Amino acid sequence: MLTLALKDSDCSQNALTIADVEAAAQRIFSRVVQTPCLHSLTLSKLTGAEIYVKFENFQFTASFKERGALNFLLQLDDEKCRRGVVTMSAGNHGQAVAYHASRLDIPAVIVMPLHTPFVKVEQTKSHGAEVVLHGETLGDAFDHALEVARKEGLTLVHPYDDPAVISGQGTVALEMLVAHPSIDTLVVPVGGGGLIGGMALAAKARNPAIQMIGVQTASHPSMVVALKGGTFVCGGNTIAEGIAVNSPGVITSRIARELVNDIVLVEESELERAITLFLNVEKTVAEGAGAAALAAVLADPHRFHGRKVGLVLSGGNIDPNLLASVIVRDLVRQKRIVSLRITMPDRPGFLARISQTISDLGANVLEVDHRRLSIALPARSATLELTFEARDAKHGEAVVAAIKAAGFDPTTLPP
Repeated sequence: MLTLALKDSDCSQNALTIADVEAAAQRIFSRVVQTPCLHSLTLSKLTGAEIYVKFENFQFTASFKERGALNFLLQLDDEKCRRGVVTMSAGNHGQAVAYHASRLDIPAVIVMPLHTPFVKVEQTKSHGAEVVLHGETLGDAFDHALEVARKEGLTLVHPYDDPAVISGQGTVALEMLVAHPSIDTLVVPVGGGGLIGGMALAAKARNPAIQMIGVQTASHPSMVVALKGGTFVCGGNTIAEGIAVNSPGVITSRIARELVNDIVLVEESELERAITLFLNVEKTVAEGAGAAALAAVLADPHRFHGRKVGLVLSGGNIDPNLLASVIVRDLVRQKRIVSLRITMPDRPGFLARISQTISDLGANVLEVDHRRLSIALPARSATLELTFEARDAKHGEAVVAAIKAAGFDPTTLPP
């Protein structure tokens, strides 16, 4: 049996083993969703790997975080349940604690950074917890949660650096390997490291040769720094706020150092592409962190070619406005939305000729800005900035060619 030794100061017990993960699986079995792990034909063709997706966005709160939170709460004694719990979270862990605390009749306080997406704040409140918005970062929120725990006598539910939480998250790997024992690579989003820590404990015990690959955003490479050193600086905007953690856990870093094969970084554009692929191919919603595993495979398909790869779609709580923006930006990247600038005579009929040319080819005009007052142009000229929607890149090129054939000289504007 694989055993990971831990310092007494790092952990309330001396070791974590697969037995802890298996015990967590039995403990939470009837209270969380045994989410599907399905083979994706389309994603497999796109990447050259055999792709299996674990749909943790099918949990009631749309995130794997329910597993660890519930495993922790179920082990509290009566006095701690009566007093209540407190945690800090960017959203998913807070929702998980709030939901299961409510089901177990445990009072809960959730401290969130000020800029947590609105949808996550509201969903957390809907489960009956007290939500406190505090600080710019998760670190600020964590410090405040510690203060609340001290003043009010509440039990802190750490989002990732706790043995019960880590063990609960590890049940994801158990389910994946039961469903598809041939999986030889697991690709897992990494923030604080609770998910990959628990999964590595379970997976490496079942199959020591399995590859454990973690994924972080290029803007928040905290686990990379912890494992590899370097001069990376965490910070900046990311759509994967669920894994935008500046400092990974002590316990989780130790597990990762021993059992994780590599941590890779992905860019924001790769996360956006993965979100839209999940939406278009699997007809499912992934948040930025939830799409990180797919983003890593898309970014480096040669690394995963021919392997049997299990991806954890870890969560689906994305703000609708952000999702809409990601979809439109992807259409621009695919050149299905094209913006042009055209200089033309300022005379009746010319705007109609351009519009008719676009219409004749079956494209759809989205925006028109007709400018007549620019002093950079002759007095009888006008500038037209126009955005249209095409079926695909080739269709868009055909529309531009037709506009040129009609006697105009369009300039394609950069995205």
